[in-house]
Amino acid sequence: MSRLALPDVSARQLEAILALAEYGSFVAAAARLRLSQPALTRIVKRLEAQLGVRLFDRSTRRVQITEAGREFAAVAERMLNDLGITVQSVREVAQERRGLVVVSCVMSVAGGVLPRMIAAYRSGRPGVEIHIREGVYASILDDVRSGVADFGISYVDELPDFAVGMPLGREVFLAVVPARHTLARRRSVSLAELAAHPIVALPTESRTRRTIDAAAVTAGVQLRQRVVVTQIATLLALVGAGVGVGVVPGGATRGPPVPGVKVIPLAEPRLVRRIGLITLREREATPAAAGLMALLRERWRQRDD
Repeated sequence: MSRLALPDVSARQLEAILALAEYGSFVAAAARLRLSQPALTRIVKRLEAQLGVRLFDRSTRRVQITEAGREFAAVAERMLNDLGITVQSVREVAQERRGLVVVSCVMSVAGGVLPRMIAAYRSGRPGVEIHIREGVYASILDDVRSGVADFGISYVDELPDFAVGMPLGREVFLAVVPARHTLARRRSVSLAELAAHPIVALPTESRTRRTIDAAAVTAGVQLRQRVVVTQIATLLALVGAGVGVGVVPGGATRGPPVPGVKVIPLAEPRLVRRIGLITLREREATPAAAGLMALLRERWRQRDD
């Protein structure tokens, strides 16, 4: 189906038609638009020629809008209003006053340090909507690759070719035990010591779980995973209830304290991973996403200082 050939109509022409329709006088309309009368006359004549329709009947005493002119003026008013709204919307997006940012994030950060950083960003940009998708390493990469997320926050030690990592800092893994546990008074604890007790763990597809399991193999330790959960918050709640002990990324312990849980440094082996922002290679970030990533980098540096 062929498209109708459209005339090259400018916003200035639309404004001229509306002013002339309102004032019924070239002199008054030209003054309103800050144009000379001959310039306004040329604008109107050119538009009429482009449309092939007379929009105004002219006499020496007055200017009378035609039926076609009234129809065009009504459309012109809507077009200018819509254009004004669109221009304002685009400017607000560019200035981070409006927009949508989708962040795919590991659970330890989503429930730990991220809320305070999001609050800091939103305090100056209340018109920006933020969606946070909690997940494991693999799902975060899927979100970034598919474009579902503007960026991810996860481990950046090893990334596929389609992804670009921007390190934020280091994530130190910590032991968590029930507050009344025999290990609760220790200043530090090893994986071998934790292995003597039931372990509450994340699923095997979790990068956190694989990091812990690999460290246990290297240390020659057999961990006894007795309860497996998909959320770190659930893991901490179960530890607080005395179900077992666990190992979590340090970011998971930076949120509100969980009743009944004691956090202890993991001494042997010491588990540290680099965490950072993950973006899709060759994809330009939206203004809102770029602004949030900049704030996260700055706040993370302040946090580690």
